[in-house]
Amino acid sequence: MSVSLYYSAHRTTPLTKAESASITHVVATHIASFPYSDEESLYVYDRRAAGPQEIVAGSTKMPLDPGRLMPVIAHVLHSVTELRRAMPDADWRVHMDDLDVPWDEVEGYALPGMRDADLIAELAAVPDRAAG
Repeated sequence: MSVSLYYSAHRTTPLTKAESASITHVVATHIASFPYSDEESLYVYDRRAAGPQEIVAGSTKMPLDPGRLMPVIAHVLHSVTELRRAMPDADWRVHMDDLDVPWDEVEGYALPGMRDADLIAELAAVPDRAAG
């Protein structure tokens, strides 16, 4: 069973050229620095298929390998934080299936433990059952 992270922003006004450029920059920077070429990364849907007030939306399937889970979550949430900061006047929703990811003005989007080195090491020690 897979879990995905979903992100979307809504507002009544369309994206400006500067905001579109910011989105393109955040996505390109994220892809260039993403640590796993064989995992799903930040994926922003084609805006032409979006609803009338949806200015950004996307999703990322979380890895099945426990050792990669926290680094992927942290990386993607950092990028979604950057997207939100580029469009602060939009209404944002970020969630993993039924779990809303909280917003913090200082930290941005984060889940408890996602930067905890001990937890990351513990998860990395769990055998990857998906690979076997």
